[in-house]
Parts: sequence; C-alpha cells; structure tokens
Amino acid sequence: MRNQKSNNIIKIFVLMFLTLRIYPSCPCKGKRQIIASPDKNISVHFRISQNKNACYMVRYAGNFIIGQSKLGIIREDENFFENISLDSVSNIETVKDDYEILQGKKRKFSYTANRKVFHLKNANGKKIDIIFQVSNDGVAFRYYFPEKSDKIKKIVKETSSFNFSSGTKTYIQHMSEAKSGWSQVNPCYEELYQQGIEIENLKFNNAGWVFPALFNYSEYWMLISETAPDRDYCGCRLQQDSISHEFFIDFPQTPEIFPGGALNPESTLPWKTPWRIIVIGNSLKTIVESTLGTDLAEPSKLKDISFVKPGQSSWSWVLLKDDSTVYDAQKRFIDYASDMNWEYCLVDGTWDTRIGYDKIAELAEYAKSKNIGLTLWYNSAGDWNTAFQTPKHRMLTHQSRAEEFKRIKAMGIKGIKVDFFGGDGQSVMSYYQDILEDAAEYELMVNCHGATLPRGWQRTYPNLVTVEAVRGFEYVTFDQFNADHQPNHSCMLPFTRNVFDPMDFTPVCFSEVPGMKRITSSAFELALSVVFYSGIQHFAEIPRGMATVPDYVKNFLREIPNYWDDTKFLDGFPGKFVVIARKFENTWYVTGINGENIEKNLNLKFPFIEVTKSGTLITDGKNNRSFSTKKMIFTPNDPLEINLKGNGGFVLKFDN
Repeated sequence: MRNQKSNNIIKIFVLMFLTLRIYPSCPCKGKRQIIASPDKNISVHFRISQNKNACYMVRYAGNFIIGQSKLGIIREDENFFENISLDSVSNIETVKDDYEILQGKKRKFSYTANRKVFHLKNANGKKIDIIFQVSNDGVAFRYYFPEKSDKIKKIVKETSSFNFSSGTKTYIQHMSEAKSGWSQVNPCYEELYQQGIEIENLKFNNAGWVFPALFNYSEYWMLISETAPDRDYCGCRLQQDSISHEFFIDFPQTPEIFPGGALNPESTLPWKTPWRIIVIGNSLKTIVESTLGTDLAEPSKLKDISFVKPGQSSWSWVLLKDDSTVYDAQKRFIDYASDMNWEYCLVDGTWDTRIGYDKIAELAEYAKSKNIGLTLWYNSAGDWNTAFQTPKHRMLTHQSRAEEFKRIKAMGIKGIKVDFFGGDGQSVMSYYQDILEDAAEYELMVNCHGATLPRGWQRTYPNLVTVEAVRGFEYVTFDQFNADHQPNHSCMLPFTRNVFDPMDFTPVCFSEVPGMKRITSSAFELALSVVFYSGIQHFAEIPRGMATVPDYVKNFLREIPNYWDDTKFLDGFPGKFVVIARKFENTWYVTGINGENIEKNLNLKFPFIEVTKSGTLITDGKNNRSFSTKKMIFTPNDPLEINLKGNGGFVLKFDN
C-alpha cells in the first residue's frame, strides 16, 4: 500500500511537470483564444492578462517557444496597452494568396494561413483590432484602428514583444548609431552579425538590432522581421530588455528623418500597422525557404511593370573606384557586359561631372547597339549627409525627380541606383516610396544603396529590383578585417538578410583586391552568383580578372538565369556553410560555400531529381585561386559526396 501511494505521488508530480512544460504559467484570465496553422504545428495563444494587457504565446510541435509576450500601442491621445478589454473575436478565416515576383528566390508564390481578429477596446472605449495570421511556416500579427478621424494621431510606442526562453541563441546584427560612420550615412544595415550568443550574454546596443533577426532554442529556429510598411509608419527594429529574455519593437533614433518630416508613426484613422512576422521551424530549411516577408507585403501598386527586367550587370567602381567613372572605361565595361551576355552596365557616382549628360547619352546609345541597358548612380541626399558624390540634389522633390527622370528616360537609361538614405523615420520611408512611384512613371528600375531593409517593397513596387542593406563586397576592398570575415559573413546572409528580400551584395571577384589578401577561394566567389539573389546582380569582377579564368567558368556566368523559379535549402548552418539549390525553368543549380577555413565532407541528396541526370561540377582546384571541373551522373536518392575546401565553394549545374 505504501509503495502504491508513493507511485501515485510520483505520477502526480510527473503530470504536473508535463503540464507546466506544455502550458507554462501565465498570469492571464478568461478563456484562452487559440489560432493554429493549417497543419496544426503552430498555434498562437491569446489572452487578456490579469493586469488587463493583451498578451500572446506561440507553441510549436507541442512546446511553447515564445512565452508570454506583450501586445499593444500607445498613442499620444489614447493608451491601447493598459486597461484593455476584449470586445469580440472573429471566426477563423482561411486566407489564400497567389502572386508572382521576378526579383525573388522563386517566381510563383502561394500563401495559405488561418486568420483571426481580436476586437479590443481601451478604458475610454476606443477600439483597436489585433489581427493574427498563422501559416505553416510562421506567425504574423498587425494592429488596426477601425475608427474614423481626420485628425492626425501619433504613436508614442508600440509594445509588441517576443519573450524567448533562457538559453536561446541569437544570430543578430546591431543597428548602427544614426548619423555615425563615413559622411554620417548610417544607419545602413551594414554591420557584421553576432553569432550563437545566448540572450543572457548579448550586450545591450543602444540603437537596437536589425531585421531579420535569427534565434535558436533547442531544435527550434525562429526568424523575426517586419513587412508591408506604408507611408504612415516608420521602419522599426528590435530592442532587448536588459533584465529579461524579451525583445520588443523599437522606433528609429531622432536624427533619422527627412528634413522637417515625421520620425515616429502618425496618421489619420482608420490606420493599420506593418506586419510583425515570426518564421518558425524545427530546421533551417523552414527559415531559408520561407516567403512570409513577401506573402504579407502589399500587392503591386504599379499598373505596368513590362519595363522591369531582371538581369546581370557589369560595374567598374567596386575594384577600380572613382577614377573608372570616365567615358572610355565605361565603354569598355559595356563591351564587357556584352561579351558576358549580361543585360546591364552600372555607371557609378560623379558621372555627371566626369562624363557629363551629353556623353552619357552617347554611352546609352552605344550600349543599346550592344543590347545593354545603362543604369546611373544618384546621391539621395540634400543636406542630411556630407557625402560629396554627385548628382546630389535631384531626388529631393517630385518636381526635381520628374525633370531628371524625363531627361534620362529620353536618353535611354533603364534604371537608377540611389545611395545614402540614412534613416528609418516615417518621412524617410515615405521618401523611398516617392522615388519608387516617380521612377515607375518614367519606366525606370530602382536599386537602393546605403539604405534600409526593403521589407517586401519589391512586391508592392516591382521596379525596386534590389537593395544593398548589407555589408557587401565593397567592404572587402576597404580593409583586411572585412576580407578576413567575408567567408563567415557570407554564410550568415542566406539565413538572415537574403531570406525575404533581394540583396545587392555585388558578388564574384577572382582578382586580387588592391592592398588586400582575399581569403575566399575563386570557386567560393563563383558560387556567390547563385547563393545570393538579386533582381539585378552587379558583379564585382572586371574584364582583366575575368580574362584569367577558364572558359567553362566564364560560360557559367554567361548563362546565369535572370530570375529563379524555385529555391531549396539542402544543408548548412549560420556562419559555417550553406548549400542551396535554385531552379530556372527545367534546370537546377546547386551551389555551396564554406564559411570556415576547415575542410568539410558533405553528403548531399537532391530530392528534386526524379530521374537519372548528368551535370557539371565546378569546384576548387589545387589551390584556392584555381578551378576544377568534371561531368557527373546523378541517380535519384543516391547522395553526392563533395569535399568543400576551407573558405571554398562549388557550383553544380544539372543538364536538362
């Protein structure tokens, strides 16, 4: 009897333990509202707390991976964080969307989610809705003020938070201080990543942390970002609570504005906020293949996008710098693009003074005869940065933009590269959209540098073909520190920056960088042409460097597709290595890079290959400046063994 009683007590404690693990304590009251993903793996648990705050938790595969987290908005005129009550709850609705994008990691997208709306009111009876949508790859939520008012309402704080478990590891990039850096151009989303640091040990950063931010708890991975900011909201970032495991939404720093414009969100009513998105999976495959960042972006605002044509581009500046922005050099780079079967040539800063409009018109006509489109660089700024490069003031007003765009369209220019934005304030986010809309009127594609994260704008404005927002290859040309970190940094980007949005890293350099020791192998550099995606891929390599590589390497780059139909993650780990497959029509490209100076032996399977196929493998040769190639036969379900050399890479192209 005594043993049976002891066994019963043990069973009770075990049951209590399991209950607490599955349903951690939450100071909430009332009925728990639950919304699950279509496959039931992810569920959001919503309640009003005992303190009358809206809160939520996220459960994946039976475990709560985001604990009790805050929801709410504080406006100047009303508090929607404290003394909140639940008015009503909508029925669960299935949301479906199909769309196409040419500058993404795939062309055709299909989104399905379950949607539930929580209708709340504050102590004064004013209304706010919290909208949740849960798909098989993650959670999204946003706020909506349904009432009507012509008066401007201003948001002081958004209280949305993400409460992680102790021991969660971070893979995260700090936001730079506003107006710091060269010519006061920060923030530009151009820092290195903190990697594998537990939340408890992550040092506080005053300016916060950029999106997307990657988190790892046990076997679970989470990627947090935002999408669909309109003219009535600022670009946000994450900030950490220094005394807990909680991250929360934060607004830009005071200087991050268009002169005289708004910093924090302000609008009339009704008013909706951007989506907060959390990609969730028990493998990195879910993270890399997720499309939530565009699934929830606003559909295209442009009626005609026939002029938007992705492609590859030559570019002289990254290795040859300002002295190459002269007529004869740019003519050679047009010839170079033509020889490489690329679509574009980018003429960088100071072209207006070093070449001039009349000679640019001649270059554009010459480029047209070679079936090459010319794109031109612009400084975004009036007086909010001190960068000297010109043209400098032509983007500032609708009138100045219209005059400039009309002029260069008549010259045959296909697109513009606009640089040095320096801010995420609401007025700056609106400025981006002013440029995109005006450029579309004159059938010009846009590439933004020194810029914010695009946050799905490439869907809303398809003429936005790419954005920098990354410590790209130009940093390798600045100092040895960045050259040393390039392999590791490149292996972070497919898991973070380049998950949702096109990225103008300007990859592929076989040449020796003046004054630097290049750490990456030439095969690593070649692989970046597929590892990274961008609506227009600007290659760093110059004609004399391309002349030194084997014909089979040049032919590979001549045949790079202008867009991708599909993307699959095959293997990898943030900062360590990555193997990605991309498809164009019926052809698969498999590519991999090693972020460490340690050889790795990989056994790769290709589930998308259903019949025996042949293919061509290009990888490192006897040293890291040489290549080797061979034809191979691939049988479905048979793994391919690849030796990935330290800081090396490979590309594999399957035959049709």
